[in-house]
Amino acid sequence: MDRIDAMRAFVTVARSGSFSAAADKLDKSPQLISKYVSQLEEHLDTRLLNRTTRRVHLTEAGEQYLPRASQVLDEIDAMENQLTDLQHKAHGLLRISAPVAFSTSHLAPLINKFQQQYPDVDVDLHLNDRKVDIVEEGFDIALRIGHLKSSSMIAKRLTIIKLVICASPDYLALHGEPTTLESLTQHNYLRYSLLDSSNSPDAHHYLTQGQVPDIGKVSCNHGEFLCQCAVLGQGIVMQPTFICHDAINAGKLKVILRDNEPAPMHLYAVYAHRQLMASKVRAFINFAADFYGDTPYWDDCLTA
Repeated sequence: MDRIDAMRAFVTVARSGSFSAAADKLDKSPQLISKYVSQLEEHLDTRLLNRTTRRVHLTEAGEQYLPRASQVLDEIDAMENQLTDLQHKAHGLLRISAPVAFSTSHLAPLINKFQQQYPDVDVDLHLNDRKVDIVEEGFDIALRIGHLKSSSMIAKRLTIIKLVICASPDYLALHGEPTTLESLTQHNYLRYSLLDSSNSPDAHHYLTQGQVPDIGKVSCNHGEFLCQCAVLGQGIVMQPTFICHDAINAGKLKVILRDNEPAPMHLYAVYAHRQLMASKVRAFINFAADFYGDTPYWDDCLTA
């Protein structure tokens, strides 16, 4: 016996006054409604209804059981409606983990536009370049940049992330412009310490895995800092265009070694479950993919 179905049958019969009327409301046969009520009475070991040919009447036990059963069913219905609303109407608290440099430059406009369209969604944003455990740390979404390895998480690609090698015109005028990766041995390479060969092969692998030994006097885990160092003429840097596009457009950095640019990476939204995804998660992921597009705005306006 399904106790919830049996309780619902009893309450409907009690409120409507007959098995046939209850059957119409529940879209069941009168025989099935009668069976549900009989099973409930057997389970409780007490009679809840006195049946006559025309109507049914509550027993004393039935009068005591009805308000409590009604309250239980109302709470179940309210809970299910709330969960249904959560699935179909984007609202609630959305917890996001995102990388620092990208977020400080390009996430605020996205969240601003997103909340204009979805005002019932509150955003709790955590900026950290650490790879968080989404489930253990209670995040709905983690934004990640790179070449993702296989995992139990689900990933949605949001946009492309291009990498370029560049230096300031003053640095190139003083030290000359390298035309091959081998010629970088004569230059100062400003190294992003969090990037490894699994995230960005090709040029970075060449620069940091021993083929060009001991280059670079500065390493840092923040790309914007390295970009500023390059603008000041301190060396050659390889950075994503979302960091250095303004400096390139302003002529403060020049893109070099175009034939040796690493394969592009991507920005991903990583989340735990594909099925029964909360509408706030689905809404944000779809909105972000549309907002950045196949060619993000920082590349679309790149002049060099």
